[in-house]
Amino acid sequence: MLTGKQKRLLRSKAMTEKPLIHLGKSGLSDTFVQGVAAAVDAREMIKISLLPAAEETPAEVGSFLVQEIPGLELAQTIGRSLVVYKKSSKEDKQKLSKQIEGLAK
Repeated sequence: MLTGKQKRLLRSKAMTEKPLIHLGKSGLSDTFVQGVAAAVDAREMIKISLLPAAEETPAEVGSFLVQEIPGLELAQTIGRSLVVYKKSSKEDKQKLSKQIEGLAK
């Protein structure tokens, strides 16, 4: 579970990022979940944008992804965008998670 300080760090970093994944009319498919899982494992934090054609709400997408991907945490939902975080399984990709862990102490 992310603390308030950790979420603030993620939100500040996500402000300058463009959405990496867009959810459209195809909805919450297995391909979408696999794409999010692969992207978050490579980057640790990603921004997801819901296109106007998407039938789901950002809250529904966030709770669905948290259930489907073990260890994934929702850092922010604002408008039709959400920011998700998960510690990478690859040691060389764990730059952001080290900053996050430093704030927990």
